[in-house]
Amino acid sequence: MDKKLELLSPAGDMERLRMSVAYGADAVYLAGQQYGMRSFAGNFSREELREAVALCRAHGVAVHVTCNTMPRSGELEGLPEYLEYLQDIGVTAVIIGDIGVLALAKRHAPRLKLHISTQASVTNYQAARAWHDLGAGRVILARELTLDEVAEIRAKTPSTLELEAFVHGAMCVSYSGRCVLSNYMTGRDAGRGACAQPCRYKYAVVEEKRPGEFFPVEEDDRGTYLFNSKDMCMIDHVPELLAAGLDSLKIEGRAKSAYYAAVVTGAYRHAVDAALAGEPLDPAWRAELDKVSHRPYSEGFYYNHPEQYTGDARYLRDWQVSAIVTSCAPDGRALLSLRNKFRRGETLELVGPGVRPISFSADDLADESGSPLEEARIPQMPLRLTLPCQVPPLSILRREARQA
Repeated sequence: MDKKLELLSPAGDMERLRMSVAYGADAVYLAGQQYGMRSFAGNFSREELREAVALCRAHGVAVHVTCNTMPRSGELEGLPEYLEYLQDIGVTAVIIGDIGVLALAKRHAPRLKLHISTQASVTNYQAARAWHDLGAGRVILARELTLDEVAEIRAKTPSTLELEAFVHGAMCVSYSGRCVLSNYMTGRDAGRGACAQPCRYKYAVVEEKRPGEFFPVEEDDRGTYLFNSKDMCMIDHVPELLAAGLDSLKIEGRAKSAYYAAVVTGAYRHAVDAALAGEPLDPAWRAELDKVSHRPYSEGFYYNHPEQYTGDARYLRDWQVSAIVTSCAPDGRALLSLRNKFRRGETLELVGPGVRPISFSADDLADESGSPLEEARIPQMPLRLTLPCQVPPLSILRREARQA
């Protein structure tokens, strides 16, 4: 198949960027210290942005920088210089949600590609055409669209306008992320990247004359989580997403872990490649998505049945990262960086860039000098261990959390 389909992965900081790149992203999206919708994700200093672009360029990966907050007038003064800086260091595109920011980007950084954020709530072909007429090369569609509606927008917009959509990760119960609960309850402005996620809080009723007495909204001793959404997972439907005319599949998760960035990117890399080749997806890669921290999965709005999970707001965390591979010899002898303690003889699972998950026993655990160890406990400690095969750096060793 001649059509290309970009896999766009999150990069909340340099570690997560390296994982997304290593595990097969075609492009990454990230933020500087201002103007991004995830102000608590870690994000990148000016020098780190330059380093990130250089790393991605070396691997043929595009860099999209988020400038998608809805800034107040007092926050605009430094924006022209920031946009010029992004252009100068070689950023591929900026993600914009505000029409005034779009105008500034066209004026001060004309070589940057302009992508319209999902915050702009593009739900119809006329809105997509209008943004294209204003200079946008891509729109990131609203998450509230069905797959049929995506296909209609593709059919009725210029071929020079790219369409991007979220296909995996956390869902916001508010319309296209336009929520004021955080502002009202905590003073943290969701539209400026500081959402406190009150949709995940546990709610109860308080009767006016009984202060301090809390009553569950439904008959359940856990109370109820009124606004809690399931996570989106569309890995089983990549061929349909391709057929609908999308140009880019976006993974949510700039605030998620490096392990999440690696495993989810790797799984979708195989799904995209299989779809483009007209082949079925190996079930092992679908199973990978159950081995990262997540809420119960759904297909979002794509098939007309958005779902919530009101039982609790906890994540499912059944697997734990044990170590990261820093180097590996052809015979499988590897140097590792410890992340969580494990013991000699424990069953671990190995997964890496292009490496199908393999279970093995950690039988020859040793410290960096080669002295045998019964248990590794110190975070970031260098370790030696023989793996089942040679694997590239940034491969991951993990175990089921119940072994901890």
